[in-house]
Amino acid sequence: SLSAGLDLPGKFLFAILTLMTLIANLVFTEEAVYIYRKTPSSKRSIIIWINAAAPVIATTSCIGMWIPRSTMFTDFTAGVFFAIVIHKFLLMMIKECGGQKLLLRRFENGCFKISTGPCCCCCLCLPGVLITRRTLFWLKLGTFQFAFLRPVLMFLSVVLWTNGNYTPYNLSPRGAAIWISCFIGVLTLIALWPVAIMFQQVRTLLISKKIIPKFALYQFILILNHLQTAIINILAMQRVIPCAPPLSSSARGAYISQQLLIMEMFLITLISRVVYRRRYDDLEPLEHTAEEAGDNMQTP
Repeated sequence: SLSAGLDLPGKFLFAILTLMTLIANLVFTEEAVYIYRKTPSSKRSIIIWINAAAPVIATTSCIGMWIPRSTMFTDFTAGVFFAIVIHKFLLMMIKECGGQKLLLRRFENGCFKISTGPCCCCCLCLPGVLITRRTLFWLKLGTFQFAFLRPVLMFLSVVLWTNGNYTPYNLSPRGAAIWISCFIGVLTLIALWPVAIMFQQVRTLLISKKIIPKFALYQFILILNHLQTAIINILAMQRVIPCAPPLSSSARGAYISQQLLIMEMFLITLISRVVYRRRYDDLEPLEHTAEEAGDNMQTP
């Protein structure tokens, strides 16, 4: 444990960050109880999963801060959890439209705009894809593959690490880390694409359900947990972040990343409580109106 060698300011910082983690978990617990009581059962678990992303990342970062040797496991746990959250966010947008059947009815003969990030943002000439049950299946599959394959790759990495064949900071072509990291990067881009496509389609429809701030929070978590951490790790490997005994450059980079994540996830947890805390029943008439419109169309 690193805490034994800390001076007074260091101990104070550890105490503040640990307190932030505890508060984030308490806020999430209170919010989960509220959502469980006030939300329709079809949306309940999905919204709780999405709200749990920031507190879980804060908790894993706090554990990694106190026990530096656990950093690999805590990073993997946070990564796997957020892979599932990406899939849940796509499902939430479909549920907020009233479910798959009502979404197909709303956008009948409409097209998905696939020239969007992160995969095809530069390919503006790509034609739209007709919104059908099949295309919805492919969008769901695009996010589900990451939620499924990320834990598999995590397990493989841990097996190789215990055998001495995997070193997270060894990015030489002969090491396993560079190939697994590149594969995870490709899978991540493939998973983010369907979410962006769906958001572009439903953002106007779901503006009353605060879909834009929800998507912004999801993007912030993604950028901070993946891009920020990757940048800090690269700086540490290049010795831009100097070593400070007993910490090496890579260990100090992980240490800085964990402290930043705790503070950032604490703020996101508080903001999420404001964004997601609303009366979900107020928006039901929109769905009923669409259903009645569909029924009237079928009436001779």
